[in-house]
Amino acid sequence: MTTTELAPLPVGSGTTSAAVTVRGLTKRYGGRPVLAGLDLDVRRGECFALLGPNGAGKTTTIEILEGVRPRDGGDVVVLGEDPAVAGRGWRDRIGVVAQGEGGGAALSVRETLDHFAGYHATSRSTAELLSAVGLEESAGVRVERLSGGQRRRLAVALGVQGRPELLVLDEPTTGMDPVARRRFWELIRELRSDGTTILLTTHYLDEAAELADRVGVLAGGRLADVAPPDELGAALRRQSTVSWLEDGARRRVRTEEPGAVLRDLLAVHAEVPGLTVTRPGLEDVYLRLVGAVPTAADGDLR
Repeated sequence: MTTTELAPLPVGSGTTSAAVTVRGLTKRYGGRPVLAGLDLDVRRGECFALLGPNGAGKTTTIEILEGVRPRDGGDVVVLGEDPAVAGRGWRDRIGVVAQGEGGGAALSVRETLDHFAGYHATSRSTAELLSAVGLEESAGVRVERLSGGQRRRLAVALGVQGRPELLVLDEPTTGMDPVARRRFWELIRELRSDGTTILLTTHYLDEAAELADRVGVLAGGRLADVAPPDELGAALRRQSTVSWLEDGARRRVRTEEPGAVLRDLLAVHAEVPGLTVTRPGLEDVYLRLVGAVPTAADGDLR
């Protein structure tokens, strides 16, 4: 899927249905291209998950959208403004939960939230935030004594403290235990239902499937596909894999017509040992889109 035919969004068009519009975004490190003409749209009020392997450019992309990293080329509009030149008022409309949160380790959780509340024109109450992220019982604990998952929850509380229109989450559940992850998911659902636009990067495909209205897969510096989780890689999902044992080896055929393959096999073999027919799930589609597995299997008959 490509989005190069989409028209650019004029800066300052605050009434657009897009919270984020990117056209032709490029970024290089030491001459090596990380983003090579990226096109991206995030609609207002949706949760958009950006997927991709390490080094694909996910963090670079969101740092450019946040205005903390310069771009080499392309057009970027976030909440109607160019992040590279946007002012304090624009930054107040965005919440960020970055990787590697630090600072304020000697303060308690409550003191940290109370302190940063003064940085926002309108902030959520500390009690509300503690409840939302499940840190009520740790309110008086110093940040330095929190577990990794608790620190991530505190980071999320700080990210939503100013009631942002757009919340950017970079690997937000890293270090969280399964219970904390599920509680975090509930918080994201509540924020989205309140109208907050959410841009999420994650390595957890189940998280993207659970939370995202749409997902985009970064590969080769561009989006390989954009779709709702259950529609990602539509062409790939039409392909079934027929697998069977032959001469002691596993043979596989990827095809859009599994019935024809089965007829060919049965015309040759009275019995086909180990025969299975499967369709790709989200993980299979993702791995093919990022090139982690071949697009055609050995022993393909078609």
